[in-house]
Amino acid sequence: MKYLKKTFCLALFTACMTSVSMAQQLPISLADPTVFNDKGKYYLYGTGSNQGFPVLESEDLETWKPAIKSAGGLALTKGEAFGSSGFWAPQIISYKGAYYMAYTANEQIAIAKASDPAGPFRQDHPIALSGTGKQIDPFLFFDKGGKVYLYHVKLQQGNRIFVTEMKPDLSDVITGTEKECIAGTEAWENTANSDWPVTEGPTVLKHKNIYYLIYSANDFRNKDYAVGYATATSPLGPWKKYEANPIISRQTIKHNGTGHGDVFTDKKGTMYYVMHIHRSEEQVSPRITGMLRLAFKQVKGGPDVLVADTASFRLLQTK
Repeated sequence: MKYLKKTFCLALFTACMTSVSMAQQLPISLADPTVFNDKGKYYLYGTGSNQGFPVLESEDLETWKPAIKSAGGLALTKGEAFGSSGFWAPQIISYKGAYYMAYTANEQIAIAKASDPAGPFRQDHPIALSGTGKQIDPFLFFDKGGKVYLYHVKLQQGNRIFVTEMKPDLSDVITGTEKECIAGTEAWENTANSDWPVTEGPTVLKHKNIYYLIYSANDFRNKDYAVGYATATSPLGPWKKYEANPIISRQTIKHNGTGHGDVFTDKKGTMYYVMHIHRSEEQVSPRITGMLRLAFKQVKGGPDVLVADTASFRLLQTK
């Protein structure tokens, strides 16, 4: 009897511990995510709160927790910078001794500043950048020679990706420099045959003097939301779309709604793409955060090809 009781208690303890362990591992629900690698620590931001931008931190990309130095888990809090709603698609950069967050709010683009990657990101004067119409999904790119470019999306007969030159102090765009990059013209980019084709979520890399514009296409609610890229010899284009697009899709990673993320490099120099997917087969939101490895592959007669290691895809989790 004592043996049976001991066996039963041990089994119950094991089951409880397993249940607790499983309960501790929770999927992260941030859409339009970005990861910022700074001084041996990773910071994860994304769309996920109507009060601003949540921020998580990790030492190893495996275990995530709310950033210790953040204000209640937020890197930017509503009321301390531009915007009252629609806090979407942040990007973090380190520039001239400070940290900057480019983000969307009220379907406009703003840039806030902080002394720490966990925030608080603030503006002395809560204003958006100059521009016409609705503008979302900012990405700041710093080219050799000191020029800074803002890639972004304009809601203009569809979601179209544009680029404009920035002032060196990031205070505003340089008016008159805006130029369209790409729009949704390929079959994979508009599987619903919508009157409002979507290309969005730009990230730009420079590799061997070639510019790579990574983007997502289709409405984010579409199961076929997917990722492709285009190349150019200038940050202003013209852009040539990769003929084997998309490089990330529901066909390759077996999840719906794959896209709108950002590229980052880990401590070992491995390149990753962090992105979101749909909650489930039937449910879009709250979208879940995942990532996979990226690499450049040499090919004959053309620029290196950007390859997504779809087998490496995994969800990000928090305790």
